[in-house]
Amino acid sequence: QVQLVESGGGLVQTGGSLRLSCVVSGIIFRHNDMGWYRQAPGKQRELVAAITSGRNTNYADFVKGRFTISRDNAKNTVYLQMNSLKPEDTAVYYCAARRVGSLRYDYWGQGTQVTVSS
Repeated sequence: QVQLVESGGGLVQTGGSLRLSCVVSGIIFRHNDMGWYRQAPGKQRELVAAITSGRNTNYADFVKGRFTISRDNAKNTVYLQMNSLKPEDTAVYYCAARRVGSLRYDYWGQGTQVTVSS
């Protein structure tokens, strides 16, 4: 059974930081590309950051310079370090896994709430 379990969300003030973690089980983690998405109320889910099995990264423009995605294959974990948080970063954050070569993300976590107060 594939499981992606996010943690690390919470309430933080503008300018603060949080680190999200996503522990993955049931798949060969190192053979998967990983992504972080977010969904704010009334909005569509959007890609925040992604990291390939080869550790290449890409970021949405709205988080460049503030967020960093990383992975630890020994721990089957992907991280999202979020700095200089803004109220507009408030959303549920989801991690997702995609087998190398797949066009879409196959597996999703349940999400963790991030709330940034002004």
